[in-house]
Amino acid sequence: MAAASAVSVLLVAAERNRWHRLPSLLLPPRWVEGPTWVWRQRTMKYTTTTGRNITKVLIANRGEIACRVMRTARKLGVQSVAVYSEADRNSMHVDMADEAYSIGPAPSQQSYLSMEKIIQVAKTSAAQAIHPGYGFLSENMEFAELCKQEGIIFIGPPPSAIRDMGIKSTSKSIMAAAGVPVVEGYHGEDQSDQCLKEHAGRIGYPVMIKAVRGGGGKGMRIVRSEQEFQEQLESARREAKKSFNDDAVLIEKFVDTPRHVEVQVFGDHHGNAVYLFERDCSVQRRHQKIIEEAPAPGIKPEVRKKLGEAAVRAAKAVNYVGAGTVEFIMDSKHNFYFMEMNTRLQVEHPVTEMITGTDLIAAGEKIPLSQEEITLQGHAFEARIYAEDPSNNFMPGAGPLVHLSTPRADPSTRIETGVRQGDEVSVHYDPMIAKLVVWAADRQAALTKLRYSLRQYNIIGLHTNIDFLLNLSGHPEFEAGNVHTDFIPQHHKELLLSRKAAAKESLCQAALGLILKEKAMTDAFTLQAHDQFSPFSSSSGRRLNISYTRNMTLKDGKNNVAIAVTYNHDGSYSMQIEDKTFQVLGDLYSEEDCTYLKCSVNGVASKAKLIILENTIYLFSKEGSIEIDIPVPKYLSSVSSEGTQGGPLAPMTGTIEKVFVKAGDKVKAGDSLMVMIAMKMEHTIKAPKDGTIKKVFYREGAQANRHTPLVEFEEEESDKRESE
Repeated sequence: MAAASAVSVLLVAAERNRWHRLPSLLLPPRWVEGPTWVWRQRTMKYTTTTGRNITKVLIANRGEIACRVMRTARKLGVQSVAVYSEADRNSMHVDMADEAYSIGPAPSQQSYLSMEKIIQVAKTSAAQAIHPGYGFLSENMEFAELCKQEGIIFIGPPPSAIRDMGIKSTSKSIMAAAGVPVVEGYHGEDQSDQCLKEHAGRIGYPVMIKAVRGGGGKGMRIVRSEQEFQEQLESARREAKKSFNDDAVLIEKFVDTPRHVEVQVFGDHHGNAVYLFERDCSVQRRHQKIIEEAPAPGIKPEVRKKLGEAAVRAAKAVNYVGAGTVEFIMDSKHNFYFMEMNTRLQVEHPVTEMITGTDLIAAGEKIPLSQEEITLQGHAFEARIYAEDPSNNFMPGAGPLVHLSTPRADPSTRIETGVRQGDEVSVHYDPMIAKLVVWAADRQAALTKLRYSLRQYNIIGLHTNIDFLLNLSGHPEFEAGNVHTDFIPQHHKELLLSRKAAAKESLCQAALGLILKEKAMTDAFTLQAHDQFSPFSSSSGRRLNISYTRNMTLKDGKNNVAIAVTYNHDGSYSMQIEDKTFQVLGDLYSEEDCTYLKCSVNGVASKAKLIILENTIYLFSKEGSIEIDIPVPKYLSSVSSEGTQGGPLAPMTGTIEKVFVKAGDKVKAGDSLMVMIAMKMEHTIKAPKDGTIKKVFYREGAQANRHTPLVEFEEEESDKRESE
């Protein structure tokens, strides 16, 4: 019997005691004639009187969502099958799976987007179902149809719903007919440059160019004038082609400073649909969400009801089955307009689970709860932790997670991740490291818990947005709930506070941490060598009664700081920085595989996690993080990596997608030189000054490492004279 391409959803109220909330992922049964499905609370086992159970599911994804599905599958007693690219050979989701199969090179078009390879693995592994997660093939109608043809369950909605809602132009028409408010725009089939440009002029700038498929901000550009339309159109098309293998776009009116509010919906095979309230996802960078919350702040009950009812009309208009999200933009007067529907699990779905206490379970029954029985309790936040540099236009980064420690998970704190300490954040995929999800009884309490947990999320090895998230969650306007999609650009200066010089007390802490680490190493060495006369040795049970001063230099940012450290008879230290002296006392201790520094500076006690790697001292405490360098001698320092003749450097490791210039070309400052692709995002490299191109170092398709020169400029006569 052919497997169905979609399954219905049973929405089950979790126990009112939040401490027993269960994970919510769709793992449906094989659809057969007349199934009877039973939900057994807590054990989450599913049995049927006819047909056969799913015993193995293939997860056609990677990262945290693949790990999340595998954890749930394990609880259900279902085996999991992973697929992986060459870049992910040693990744966490591969290790977690019961079976794992290689599906090709790192580029997603040759691996995670290859439908034929994934279907072949499903057949080889005898997996009865495929869970697509989010992104990649999760909203691909052709893939859902292919699963159906091959007798494999596609864990998601019907292909028809994916088709209707996955193509934004089609979905807008369906929504308008269903009485759901939509934004003015052009969603037609004529994709010629001239047609799109004419419609943009008719709608009136600013306009938004959007890829008709997919989401996540890919293939999306804001165009504020006719002059920049063509360049932004070409950029959006290239990115859409890379992400979704379809470069078709639509044009719609751009609503200034809107809120991004979305509603979680569920539908079953019996024509029923319910909503589980809304999430606010307004705070974004590069059109991608960075922090989400549920419920949306400042939304009155009557507006919440209208939002939910509109989302249900949207779901019913396409006979939606399963979990989906209807996204709206909302203006300052709380008028809202349909934007798109995501026919899959969302990255931010955990905040809805936290406030409703519900779990998604696949079954062939009607939704057992009425809309009135679904209640909202408390408030939840999700912060996405990314490998990126907020001070450098949120440029994504790649590299090893040299140190990774997280807050402790509990029933009101969830950490959803697909990486471990020592893993690599790959240049080929999205740079998200983890989702930190917290719940509390009200918004202010949840916000306090979020900030507390962010301070406990410690990462070393690459730039992250953790400090930025702390600044954001502590901003007065964010605390007041005054959020919108321009929040980050509007408050850019406050959110990206320039690094302040470390307090002298912090420098004393860093110096003490270094001294105590040295002492611990010396003690270990002298204990082995039985050197009872070392001034640091404690193996003899006594210390030599000496006092002496050493000069130490630490580097705070770009500034070298001289510290005169006097070792006192009683084991304390006197540290002089400039004209001030500090009395310092402390010790190291271990807790949960981490080293902590317990310290007193002039009688003020503190506690911080201490990590010393290579030439850097890291201190993590409840007040925040401190990073102090140990200067490298000049004769060991590497050559400065400055651009060749003022040419631009690669802002990150990535692939050269497009080259616009050649040797001999004259360019103006701001002209586009080339386009790089990294972390699934497109970045245009601009000329830093007027000049003539002497040499282009990379061809299209080549990979450039971070901070390597991309082009060389001719040396102008004025530059020659200055150098003489």
